[in-house]
Amino acid sequence: MLNSKDCSDIKAIKLFVENVFGFSPKNLHVYKLAFLHKSAAKEVIDGIRVSNERLEYLGDSILNAVIADYVYKKFPLKDEGFLTEIRSRIVNRKRLNKVAEKLGMHNLLLANSDVKSMNKDVIGNSFEALVGAIYIDKGFDFTKKVIIDKILAYHLDIDIIENENDNFKSQVINKAQSEKKSVVFKVENIDNLNCQKLYTVHLLIDNVFAASGQDYAIKKAEQNAAENFLKSQPKDIENPIQ
Repeated sequence: MLNSKDCSDIKAIKLFVENVFGFSPKNLHVYKLAFLHKSAAKEVIDGIRVSNERLEYLGDSILNAVIADYVYKKFPLKDEGFLTEIRSRIVNRKRLNKVAEKLGMHNLLLANSDVKSMNKDVIGNSFEALVGAIYIDKGFDFTKKVIIDKILAYHLDIDIIENENDNFKSQVINKAQSEKKSVVFKVENIDNLNCQKLYTVHLLIDNVFAASGQDYAIKKAEQNAAENFLKSQPKDIENPIQ
């Protein structure tokens, strides 16, 4: 039986979906689950807290499939490497976090306050879970149309994204290879904070410490380490890695 808070949350989520995406959701409970981070989950089944993690996994797959199809058709003369890079830029965590913030998802997110403040990725993860919820409720074709018409059309500028290069890890690796230097990203430490693992990654160039980065995902921690390293380098791009 639903209590008054459950009813209030579901009503708010229903209004959010209707106002942002322009359709009326049917399976309201799956949409509510999309906003439930494991740090705030109470129901436990077979020792596992019921949260949005499974929906996040599903939504991530759906989102990648839709974006892959979209860029394949938008850039008919580009090779596989270009298409993969553009897709990665569109669905990277930082960008999804910004989209979710613009949509106002943070106002509905159910998570421990410390998690909300320390881990900015929880909002982007919830966005992926929401994609998964739409898929379960409405099917693939409907979800694809929502992503293209309501997300890509209004919140992502593909032309700007095409000209960006924020893959800092790739920049470091390419520059180091051109100078015949080795590059290693090493997980140096793992802290457990509010049901989540915080990774500290060290960037080693020719086995010498160059920079470090932290995040709740290893790949993002690697990107942060690479970005911190590049920021520490002289602005002149002709200068070799130091």
